[in-house]
Amino acid sequence: MPAGKSPHPLGIWLSGMAAGCGLMYWMDPRRGSRRRAVVRDKLVHVSHQARIAADKTTRDFRHRAWGFLAELGAKLQAHACDDEVLVARVRSRLGRACSHPTAIEVAAFDGHITLRGPVLESEAALLLHQVRQVAGVRAVEDRLERHQSAGDIPGLQGGSGRRHGRQLNLLRSRWAPSTRLLAGAGGGVLLARGLRRGGPLGTSQSLLGAGLLLRAATNLETRRLLGAGPTRSAVRMQKTLTIHAPIEQVFQLWAHPENFSRFMAHVKSVHCTANGHYRWTVSGPAGLDVSWEAAITRNLPNQVLAWKSVPGAAVGNAGIVRFESESDGATRLHILLSYNPPGGAIGHAFASIFGSDPMSVMHEDLARMKSLLEVGKTRAHGEVVTRGQVMA
Repeated sequence: MPAGKSPHPLGIWLSGMAAGCGLMYWMDPRRGSRRRAVVRDKLVHVSHQARIAADKTTRDFRHRAWGFLAELGAKLQAHACDDEVLVARVRSRLGRACSHPTAIEVAAFDGHITLRGPVLESEAALLLHQVRQVAGVRAVEDRLERHQSAGDIPGLQGGSGRRHGRQLNLLRSRWAPSTRLLAGAGGGVLLARGLRRGGPLGTSQSLLGAGLLLRAATNLETRRLLGAGPTRSAVRMQKTLTIHAPIEQVFQLWAHPENFSRFMAHVKSVHCTANGHYRWTVSGPAGLDVSWEAAITRNLPNQVLAWKSVPGAAVGNAGIVRFESESDGATRLHILLSYNPPGGAIGHAFASIFGSDPMSVMHEDLARMKSLLEVGKTRAHGEVVTRGQVMA
């Protein structure tokens, strides 16, 4: 702020109101202590995770440094090595260049490599380049059989896909710890400079820095962060739960989602449509209702139940529940849910801030389900709900 210029009254009023709301939230006589305890536990958890991340980053830097020095030393020495060792070195590179490395025969004699076998035409050039880069290789004799497509060539069937050589870490879906640290630091610098600079160019710089910082912090692909594309897995949640009730009873409750609104606090309604889909309506952030349709994709009684949202749903989601019977008559549930909220993982973070964290909601609803099946009753929507009412 320039010298001698007093702050704007509206800014003072908004700051005071925000401070007052914050004090009311934290010092609430009924829920304030619990809120402060939750924040304290989260800070302890974040501190623990930060120590783990720092240890991983240190090891990653150390290993990369040793690897770089080893490669540099091997290139500088460039001495001949045993033929068997050279063949092993070449074979270790094949998987980076072609989708069917086992189809390639490798022979070595006095530093000269001979390659035989079928290979896709699109992969041949990269394969030869990778082999020539191997320490100790003096020359490469190309006797490869090139094919435009796999066709009916036995050696070109299946395969795990080519890795495109040594792909730049920044282009991968998951970044290494050292890459995340450097990218996060660079993003922070860009963000700070952009905010200081101002104007359209500064705003663009700030957005770029914020995006880079967020990408490094979450280690999620940009399309998952923004919720772009048809994916339903911007956010994944997993839970294992043991319910002391017969597996038939537990499966029956899950197989009729139209009853979920009776005991799940955030589910307002679920009803079956004319085409066999289920239309869900749940309470979203800021009290807004969110609706979508989902279809059952797998239904094996007392074993597996899976579903996914139909194309074009406002909230793309999918889930699978596996049921296992325990020796004592209890039922063990393995639950895997994924969803793609508007705005992707960023939208999920903002929804969590406003009290609609799906993970917390899932834990609360599963606790009610457990109570309903084990005790015979639970409390939802401000009233007691019995098992007979839900499973009538």
